[in-house]
Amino acid sequence: MNPLSPASVIRKTPAGSFVHVDMLPGSSTAARKAASRAAKDGLLLPIRRGLYYRGRQTRYGVKAPTPEEVARAVLGNRGIGPAGYSAARVWGVTTKIPPHWHVATLRVVDPIDGVVQHSRSNIARVDLNEKEVALLELLRAPEVHVEAGWATFVKNVRAAAENEEVSIRSIRNAVPSEYNKATRDNFLRLEKALAGSP
Repeated sequence: MNPLSPASVIRKTPAGSFVHVDMLPGSSTAARKAASRAAKDGLLLPIRRGLYYRGRQTRYGVKAPTPEEVARAVLGNRGIGPAGYSAARVWGVTTKIPPHWHVATLRVVDPIDGVVQHSRSNIARVDLNEKEVALLELLRAPEVHVEAGWATFVKNVRAAAENEEVSIRSIRNAVPSEYNKATRDNFLRLEKALAGSP
């Protein structure tokens, strides 16, 4: 068999990975058929049209992906990040566990089970990582989602910047294009706090 056939690529896909049919080698017809056969054989789990998952085998069956993993596979990794209490959990400023994963995205897609999508129009977010997007989302309403208090939030942002998990400069470049005024105002407040201003 051709080592670059769709079936061989599927078999070599590591457990815990997604398979995008349009990224398989060969013709689109061959790729679709190979993915469909693999799903019937229990090797892949169908997620949505053109997307499958190579789950890990457990004694209870094949482990399915989490809603967050599906969202990232469908939406990509540019300009997206957690929103609401999902963002607050990323930043360690809430103990609440939301029943669904909330994500801010530049393009809303067909519904994803367990995921709530929030459309944002700031194209400058494309250059931000997930944690930076989550910070912008928290700045929309910190009084609602930052339960640990503003001082704790500032401390966590300072630590993340020092550890190079986020770039304040990159966030600063994106802020002027944020439609939400509270985000812009709260970022100025955050920068003053990071600089040590009262």
